[in-house]
Amino acid sequence: MRNKSVWERACGLARTVVEDVRFDEVAQAVVVSVRPVAKARSRCGRCCRRAPRYDHGEGRRRWRALDLGTTKVFLEADAPRVRCRDHGVTVAAVPWARHGAGHTRDFDDLAAWLAVRTSKSAVMELLRVAWRTVGSIVTRVNADIDATVDRLDGLRRIGIDEISYKRGHRYLIVVVDHDTGHLVWAGPGRNDTALHVFFDELGPERAALLTHVSADMADWIARVVAQRAPNAVRSADPFHVVACAIDALDIERRRAWNAAKGRHSTRTVGRPHSRATGDAKHIAQARYALWKNPGDLTGRQRHQLDWIAKTDQRLWRAYLLKEGLRYVFAVKGEEGKTALDQWTRWARRSRIPSFVHLQRKIAGHREAIDAALDSGLSQALVESTNTKIRLLTRIAFGFHGHQPLVALAMLALGACPPHLPGRD
Repeated sequence: MRNKSVWERACGLARTVVEDVRFDEVAQAVVVSVRPVAKARSRCGRCCRRAPRYDHGEGRRRWRALDLGTTKVFLEADAPRVRCRDHGVTVAAVPWARHGAGHTRDFDDLAAWLAVRTSKSAVMELLRVAWRTVGSIVTRVNADIDATVDRLDGLRRIGIDEISYKRGHRYLIVVVDHDTGHLVWAGPGRNDTALHVFFDELGPERAALLTHVSADMADWIARVVAQRAPNAVRSADPFHVVACAIDALDIERRRAWNAAKGRHSTRTVGRPHSRATGDAKHIAQARYALWKNPGDLTGRQRHQLDWIAKTDQRLWRAYLLKEGLRYVFAVKGEEGKTALDQWTRWARRSRIPSFVHLQRKIAGHREAIDAALDSGLSQALVESTNTKIRLLTRIAFGFHGHQPLVALAMLALGACPPHLPGRD
């Protein structure tokens, strides 16, 4: 085998001719001079169509390739420009690299694979690149996959939620396929306009095929789903409904604490903050006992609830209302619907403002809650995906913009993960 053929195999080159190999003393790297084969020349860098040459561009340029042992490797070639009938004047395509990239395809694929499976510092040290460069690489690789794979094909049951990824109320909308468990779409925003982007990409024909959409009780999700997916049954997430009951209970607990004796203690010398005493202290310490499920209570927490039942009937009724709503989703089906009817009447006449407001909210989303009781569909899978995205958010710290984070999430949690170069 000739030496040039050896270098073609070593650099993973296809449709490429190796002209020369030398060592650059200044860059301390191996430089492989290459050129595309005749059939791969004079093609648009964006669409790869044949196009007439425009000029020589900026001359020869280099692309970072995979290291050879401990030595960096660069591919060097001419970078002429062509005039494409669709994209105008642009740099000609090369077989070994994506358009606009400073690295070869194999380097990009390896960087994306490492970014998904290893730590931030490991990727930087191993590849000897900046983390922001990795963000650009991940975005390119994900865009390449999106161009060949339709992630939104075959959707029937989906879950929609939002997650904060940055301070300043920066949110991502997350869409998960309940049937496959994969993340299928993510985009910036937390309103009607942002969710319309997903349905625009999905298209009206495929949106009409959706059968179930699970979400929390956010009004903006309900509006868009009703408008863009009229055939889908919207299911309210049981966890979010019960969480609303816990919030209502906590409002009542704070009311009881404010009204209890001992809320304000006498300030003494050497104590910078006053502490609650008496009944107020007992109510403050019973916070977790009120939140937890009865089966998870400790002996001490049971005693705290017994004390509340004897001393504050209104707070005790609020606790029972919370448990009553939790029971609705424990039994499900027709029994759950009957229990929810009874709970709604109970909350309406409870004279506890936070629960009166909650029953009105539940009445407005009753159809979605009934669908959840019938189908058993919840946001558990979506919340699990959100937890993984939060971890990726920490890894993606330092990326510029939301695009690299979205690309990293799609590669890590989507149906098409990146592959190592040279592996089938």
